[in-house]
Amino acid sequence: MKDKNKLLFVLLALIVFGVIYLVVSLTENVGKTATTVDMEKSIKSLNSLYKTIGVRNYNIQKSSAITTDSATAVLPDISEYPFVVNPTTDNFITIYSSTEKANENVNSWLRVIAEEFNKSGATVGGVPVSVGVRSISSGLAADFIISGKYTPDLYIPASDIYGTILSGREIQYTKASDGIVQNYSGIVLSKRAKQNIISKYQNADAQTVINSVINGDSIIGYTNPLSNEDGLNYLLTILSMFDSNPLSTNAQDKLKTYQDKIPYVPYDITQLEDSLQNGSIDGFASNYQTYYSIPDLRNNYEFIPFGMVQNSPAYAIGNLTQMKTSIITEFIKYCQSTEAQTKATNEGFNGLQNYTYSGYKYSGTQVEDAQNMWKKEKNGTNDLTAIFVADISGSMQGSPLLKLKASLNRASTFIDENTNIGLVTFSDTVNIALPVAKFDNAQKAYFTNAVKSMNASGGTAMFDAIVVAEHMLVEQWQKNNNTRLMIFVLTDGESNRGYGFEDIEEVTRGLRIPIYTIGYNADIDVLQEVSDINEATTMDADSDNVIYRLESLFNSQM
Repeated sequence: MKDKNKLLFVLLALIVFGVIYLVVSLTENVGKTATTVDMEKSIKSLNSLYKTIGVRNYNIQKSSAITTDSATAVLPDISEYPFVVNPTTDNFITIYSSTEKANENVNSWLRVIAEEFNKSGATVGGVPVSVGVRSISSGLAADFIISGKYTPDLYIPASDIYGTILSGREIQYTKASDGIVQNYSGIVLSKRAKQNIISKYQNADAQTVINSVINGDSIIGYTNPLSNEDGLNYLLTILSMFDSNPLSTNAQDKLKTYQDKIPYVPYDITQLEDSLQNGSIDGFASNYQTYYSIPDLRNNYEFIPFGMVQNSPAYAIGNLTQMKTSIITEFIKYCQSTEAQTKATNEGFNGLQNYTYSGYKYSGTQVEDAQNMWKKEKNGTNDLTAIFVADISGSMQGSPLLKLKASLNRASTFIDENTNIGLVTFSDTVNIALPVAKFDNAQKAYFTNAVKSMNASGGTAMFDAIVVAEHMLVEQWQKNNNTRLMIFVLTDGESNRGYGFEDIEEVTRGLRIPIYTIGYNADIDVLQEVSDINEATTMDADSDNVIYRLESLFNSQM
């Protein structure tokens, strides 16, 4: 009898325990968002992964030398932007054209027109002449001109915005044409989002769409306004919508509020296109010619124009000879001919002739003030915490490690001092080279010394290092839920120790931490796979100017 009572007691205890466990399981997530639940689940999985990794902590030391490279020093070499149209005569002009007009990978409009001009037998005073065209984004071309490092004879940016930037500097130039072709900035908006906006606001023009973002009804992304013409036009447009004085404190406060409503400002438009297709945003700032040239966008999305018309003005730069001035005149006439304009229209230019802009007119100084305001407020009310993960394995010996060090040392000068920064290195093992702290002068000095001390040897535990970096970021997030998290991995991508991609993929996706990867003599496909988990991007340090691109990336994110 005693044995039966004992058995019954154990059975009842198990039933009660089971009921309690079931109730706790069913109610522990009550009131939590799906994002919070995913985060908590991923943190548990992350902690399990982290426990198996042996992590070393370095003794941090300050460096007496802090890198202070100038903006000019990090500009790319002009050889990275070769002629997409080569001059064919001894007398010629060099043109810097924005990329939507002179893309090197396709027979884009200005590229075709320039080639035809060179074949046309054009002469000045009986002397054969030609043009050479380099495809360079408007912002980078302006940087070249302002720095004096490289100067074209003719600068054809996307819009007059860049002319106003030149006017704020001591640059000798003459406006050779008000515009050679028309294009338009605009919001590429999903049809579903447009219908939702119309249902609530009875309209879907640019002002209404922007208001819908502020009210939390839609998410519109845009690219870095420090380097991208559509991103800059978007910034100037929203600031002038916020206040009749777009540089006022009120406009600044509204910009901060607006930035809280968008997930991130991406490095390039490819990220935005991926986010739109994945449904994580409702639209993004682009331009009509790009929209028109991509059938999927043109057939499945709407285009809402905004801001200054991209009129492609032409600026003659410097004190040019009469011969070069005459070549510029002849080339502009050729671009403005009926035949050339018909070809432009067929490529998506000149497509919104009824659109006009009557908004705020910025001076060059005001444009730069607006960019500086954006850099200060781009994170809204959020903090930012980032971990650099650097490969110091044997395969990085020599040139790859030297390039990696240069990338970290020089590009780190563009990180805002209020950003929280940490550094992890890895070979066979994972090392916390620098715990997370504000990137003030002291932390920058520690960072510089940690980079200087890097030596290559051993195997490559890249995914272990990513786990450690994620664990460090989660610790920061648990202290401050108002901080954005991100990781930068610098490596050759040849992981051969510890965890693999399949071990960290689900955890990383649940944590929603973007991982930007920079490859040095790397397997870029592997790194792209890592970056794709949370819509980040990959850079190839061997084919791109990684210093300048990192500067642009940090300016957009940090």
